[in-house]
Amino acid sequence: MPRLALYALIVCVLSVAAAVVSFVRGSWLGIVWILLAGLSSNMAWFYVRRARVARGGSVTG
Repeated sequence: MPRLALYALIVCVLSVAAAVVSFVRGSWLGIVWILLAGLSSNMAWFYVRRARVARGGSVTG
């Protein structure tokens, strides 16, 4: 797994945890954390697919 994809995945997990804490405390700020989790998840998939294409592998399967 590429380093940038791993960093994006870590950010995704931490932002989901922050969203859960925010919603448990009754704060609507968790919506921002959910959006950040979605963005970082997409970035992780992008870097994984880009590395797979660079190695010559299939993107669709």
